[in-house]
Amino acid sequence: MLDKTYDAASVEPRIYETWEKAEAFKAGAGAKDGAPAYSIVIPPPNVTGSLHMGHALNNTLQDILVRWKRMQGFDVLWQPGTDHAGIATQMVVERELMEAQQPGRREMGREAFVERVWEQKRKSEGTILGQLKRLGASCDWSRTEFTMSPNLSDAVLKVFVDLYNEGLIYKSKRLVNWDPKFETAISDLEVENIETDGHMWHFKYPLAGGETYEYVEKDEDGNITLRETRDYISIATTRPETMLGDGAVAVHPKDERYKPIVGKLCEIPVGPKDKRRLIPIITDEYPDPDFGSGAVKITGAHDFNDYGVAQRNKIPMYRLMDTKGAMRSDGAPYAEEAAKAQAIIDGAQMTINEIDLINIVPDDLRGLDRFEARKRVIDQITAEGLAVTVPADHPEVAWMKGQAPDWHPLGRAIVKPLEADAEAPAELPMVESKKIMQPFGDRSKVVIEPMLTDQWFVDAKTLAAPALKAVQEGDTKFVPENWDKTYYNWLNDIQPWCISRQLWWGHQIPVWYDEDGKEYCAQTEEEAVALSGGKALTRDEDVLDTWFSSALWPFSTLGWPHETPELERYYKTDVLVTGFDIIFFWVARMMMQGIHFMKEVPFHTVYINSIVVDKNGKKMSKSLGNVLDPLELIDSYGADATRFALASQEVQSRRTLRMSDQAAEGGQRFATKLWNAARFAEMNGCARAADFDPATTRHTLNRWIATELGRCVTEVTAALDDFRFNDASGAVYRFTWNTFCDWYLELAKPIFNGDDEAAKTETRATAAWAIDEILKILHPFMPFLTEELWERLGDEGAKADGLLMLSAWPTAHVSDETAADEINWLVTLISEIRSVRSEMNVPAGAKVSIVLVGTNEETQARLETHRSAILRLARAETIDLADAAPSGSAQIIVGEATVCLPLAGVIDLSAENARLDKEIGKLKGEISKIEKKLGNPKFVEKAPQDVVDGEREKVSEAKTRLEKVLVAKNRLAEIG
Repeated sequence: MLDKTYDAASVEPRIYETWEKAEAFKAGAGAKDGAPAYSIVIPPPNVTGSLHMGHALNNTLQDILVRWKRMQGFDVLWQPGTDHAGIATQMVVERELMEAQQPGRREMGREAFVERVWEQKRKSEGTILGQLKRLGASCDWSRTEFTMSPNLSDAVLKVFVDLYNEGLIYKSKRLVNWDPKFETAISDLEVENIETDGHMWHFKYPLAGGETYEYVEKDEDGNITLRETRDYISIATTRPETMLGDGAVAVHPKDERYKPIVGKLCEIPVGPKDKRRLIPIITDEYPDPDFGSGAVKITGAHDFNDYGVAQRNKIPMYRLMDTKGAMRSDGAPYAEEAAKAQAIIDGAQMTINEIDLINIVPDDLRGLDRFEARKRVIDQITAEGLAVTVPADHPEVAWMKGQAPDWHPLGRAIVKPLEADAEAPAELPMVESKKIMQPFGDRSKVVIEPMLTDQWFVDAKTLAAPALKAVQEGDTKFVPENWDKTYYNWLNDIQPWCISRQLWWGHQIPVWYDEDGKEYCAQTEEEAVALSGGKALTRDEDVLDTWFSSALWPFSTLGWPHETPELERYYKTDVLVTGFDIIFFWVARMMMQGIHFMKEVPFHTVYINSIVVDKNGKKMSKSLGNVLDPLELIDSYGADATRFALASQEVQSRRTLRMSDQAAEGGQRFATKLWNAARFAEMNGCARAADFDPATTRHTLNRWIATELGRCVTEVTAALDDFRFNDASGAVYRFTWNTFCDWYLELAKPIFNGDDEAAKTETRATAAWAIDEILKILHPFMPFLTEELWERLGDEGAKADGLLMLSAWPTAHVSDETAADEINWLVTLISEIRSVRSEMNVPAGAKVSIVLVGTNEETQARLETHRSAILRLARAETIDLADAAPSGSAQIIVGEATVCLPLAGVIDLSAENARLDKEIGKLKGEISKIEKKLGNPKFVEKAPQDVVDGEREKVSEAKTRLEKVLVAKNRLAEIG
């Protein structure tokens, strides 16, 4: 006998242990010889990570698919593993060393530090894998891989060497995201662009030799609004310290204001006056004539946009900072270095590496932190009078006797406080206070510095061409389909892929150098020495980007570069389930490497799952205090409840999924509903019959439930085929809760309690069979509960034939449209009567009369057959037939008949009318308020997408509710 309540906390670990002991997760478990293969590779979580809501959703969806495919008879492999997560794991270990006051990595040395990280890996890996098991993930754990395992490391080295030898990997000096805290290049994915309070300073760059020109501004109609003689060109910058590395000032080729000075030289307004560098004024399409002054300083070594301008126009790029983000202190004195830079302007030819050796940071600024250098640069320019100024009597600048204003709409006044009896200066430096998007390292939390450095790159453009073609020709498809546009946009504009990192944890780059700096690329040092002819070699210290090894995941985990049976059997894989944010960083790169090395795409479908946000549609953030821990949800509501809450809200047309405790609680209520239904059936003698065939049933109710169950199976299967997880879970939910629990069991009660033994026996067997079929359909979504019931329901009847997870996916057994039409008519009739009662606020205990008008013979026969059920479930006193509707009745149409409920004496029509009017007014006001907000273009453009979506959802819900209230109002008017 089933326990009174379902205890997920005790059941789930026991069931999981049962599965593992039975080796039910192993590749091919339960499949017959010759079964088609179905494989998925798990997006490998960081080896030191913990399960978060994104993991929970992503792995729930994968588990639904693989459990479903196992039951369909496929030879299933869900390949698990973890990622070494270079920078994240190294950071964890370095932090632990610091907290323990132990020597840091540089004091330890590379070999000792790397061994310490391996210890951390061995200690941490079980955490994330154990948490996936708590979620119910049915991976083949016997095949668990790690991106730095011996076999996967061999694959990484082979790919690097092969691409190097093909000319697709090379070393180059290019601009990268540089993290000054970790002293390494990082990927765009590891950069968070955060809106912060910033400033824009406006400075003058004097023209060389005191030259002047007529500066003219015009309005849209061509009328002159300003004409003055200038001996400078003004620029605006949010990073004044980078002015030291300027290589040019650029203006748009159609900007008439600056045509007289294009090609001339201007002076960088900082540094020793007699050694100031001169840079050219050039034209380029990049500057926007309508933004600021229309002139842009070009610092190619420290800005991604400027880098492009510098490359197009062959402008020298000067690196200003060291690896820690301090101003460079190496090289010759400034005067000598500035002379070298001037020689380039005068026509001297230098390579990019030779230019990189030039340190053009003035002597007094060398070694300073970049932000301290910023202050010094601002002070020096301002003191020299080369800051663009604004009148101090500007109406928005308010002076107070005794002090200068700290802030005003134009920005901060860079002046000292006034003496009590001093006069305010006539002008102030123009410094705009504004919001700026600033790049931060997602782990270091420091401002990222774009910087020109030597790195290893992959020729991604060459590899991208076949990857682009594969999606265009349908070899791989995205679901939802619109994500292929993101894929196309990235690949069509792809840049060289920086694959080197200045870390110690990771795959060390397999390149060695002799004393002359010549490269030798090989998988082992012995091979490299042989290539060099026996020279003494030093290995490149950098390691590979984590994404480089992850790009090989679909085939390296199957044994490549060796020709293994698994590689032949399971590649290409079937589906990749992942997030949109790594379409470029991971999906595209797997496509590139898979096609290049396997000559076939790595998967035929890429399903892009939603982003999990909080119940209000906001991104989960520790600072907002709205982070949901999936493990806490599992502790509180169970893994099944958490999984079902996620799956039921995974909608293809939505970008976000709102998760909350309430959603998980809803999943728990569903689990409880099924448990109680199974227990009710068990108490009423419903037991599994080994030889039961639903096609042999005779009772209308039983043939109806078998028919509806077949429809449910068809609907769920079709939804899963199309990756419509919400539709699939919704279909099984509606059938289980509404059709089976609320209607079938309720309508079966009189049979269970009646004297017709044949009907009773058949209905008991049908109920037990239907529960078994529900367990099968529901198993991919709620595996623990269903497996427990599958086993426990054998206590009273026939024992289960093996594990539920390895049983066959159900099929439609019965299709009796006559029985389905009859019972569905009954359900509709009772539901409509209940709906009217609810809308009209009829007291729950009040019995009503039911009068039907215009019935045909079939309806009359059905009324007689189901009279007692209608009276009981619709809370009715009588059921009568009439030729016309009684006065004062609410009317509904069911089939060909009009169903009338005389309510004039049952409810207070006046009070109910007032209540409905009040609710209508409230809803209309709410709708108007939200529609006004959504009609504001500024709100729609500037508000976060999840907030806008939330408002749209609110107005949709309010309109739906208003429609229902208006229906009730109309019905009330008919009665009155």
